[in-house]
Amino acid sequence: MTQQIPFSILDLSPIFEGGSASDSFRNTLDLAQHVESWGYRRYWLAEHHNMAGIASAATSVLIGHVAGGTSTIRVGAGGIMLPNHAPLVIAEQFGTLATLYPERIDLGLGRAPGTDLATARALRRTLDSGDGFPQDVLELIGYFEEECPGQAVRAIPGVGTDVPVWILGSSLYGAQLAAQLGLPYAFASHFAPAALDQAVAIYRKTFQPSRHLSRPYFMLALNVFAASSDADGLYLKSSMQQSFANLRLGRPSPLPRPVEEIAAHLNPGMLNTVNQTLACSVHGSPASVKQQIADFLSRYEPDEVMFNGQIHDHDARLRSFEIAAEVMRSLEPARVSVD
Repeated sequence: MTQQIPFSILDLSPIFEGGSASDSFRNTLDLAQHVESWGYRRYWLAEHHNMAGIASAATSVLIGHVAGGTSTIRVGAGGIMLPNHAPLVIAEQFGTLATLYPERIDLGLGRAPGTDLATARALRRTLDSGDGFPQDVLELIGYFEEECPGQAVRAIPGVGTDVPVWILGSSLYGAQLAAQLGLPYAFASHFAPAALDQAVAIYRKTFQPSRHLSRPYFMLALNVFAASSDADGLYLKSSMQQSFANLRLGRPSPLPRPVEEIAAHLNPGMLNTVNQTLACSVHGSPASVKQQIADFLSRYEPDEVMFNGQIHDHDARLRSFEIAAEVMRSLEPARVSVD
């Protein structure tokens, strides 16, 4: 038996050059409403701090805004950087969301700070605070389970909501932990593809069935820059290329306007670095995007695909994700996937 591979969205609520956080929030809700109608399964938002081009710092607040403005699409975090928070606080936040929007909330967890060292200190995060990540994950999951007799600390709301928890990662650590705990795993291939092949292999090989999953469930992240032509797709991609170059140079910025010839704006070394960072990307016309996505699906056989794509013009971004949805629906069905 086969079925279509589910496809989802990752949004950082980008602040574009010439725009504001208020514009970003309007765009985020508008995008969520559109992709819900196009058949996307999930709409995830990511925690980052002190980033001039990212408005999703208060991630749980924005998840509530999106969930309240949509009706069927699952909404969640991709992810919450758990060492920045007490597990109980996150359990209360997502327990509240799950109570307001039953069966629609996901919680992806990462262990990176999602920011620079100075901002990590401002978050009261210590440099070794990621060491207890496995224990914090288990503590958090425990708060979502049914109350135990004599339990001293409860998440209210949260108890009994059983919010689905995912492990996110860009290294082998997350793959090993997700496999050990029997949890679904999403790899950050959209910006850190180097360990992708090895991480997926480790996750699948060492997966331990649990009450959450009977078999591995792997989500592949791809950037998509789809347009009417290959040239237009490359043009849209140039905004994200410039953004990553600025980040590498230590000057994070609002999402830049696209440029015609990216090689004229970045030196060869930087362009090569950025392109390696964004290696898990598809761009171009619908036909080109379809072939590129098909190649990634053939190579990695993901259970789900999550599309990211920071595009300066909102209408062009909408069209890019619409094309991606059309492509996914046109591809041959794959093996059965499990929520």
